[in-house]
Amino acid sequence: MIFRYTILYVDDVPSSLDFYERAFGLKRGFMHEGGDYGELITGETKLAFSSRELMRQLDKNPASPEANAPTFEIAFETDDVAAALRRAIDAGATPIQDTRDEPWGQTTSYVADPDGYLIEICSAVQLPG
Repeated sequence: MIFRYTILYVDDVPSSLDFYERAFGLKRGFMHEGGDYGELITGETKLAFSSRELMRQLDKNPASPEANAPTFEIAFETDDVAAALRRAIDAGATPIQDTRDEPWGQTTSYVADPDGYLIEICSAVQLPG
């Protein structure tokens, strides 16, 4: 079994894809002609988006995300956390936590995307020794 994709439920799939392309440099892999589903290429696992309206049509009622009380986060790893944070904010992300060196050997920062999902921008963990 493989972990194929994560789907974020959003109001406007094309706008969300555009934001993630600009903010994190991801590439569009697929966009359904109806505009209610799209995917971004992130390596082996895709980051997908489905409209909340489509989910309601499928008898689902997705909750709205809350960056200050998240139930999960997604994380993007980079060699330059400060530059990636600036790029995300310039693309429309809301800053949540500025760049910070953590005691476990990682640099982290946090933003919220325009839909309110919490996103960590981080370095690889640098193990001592």
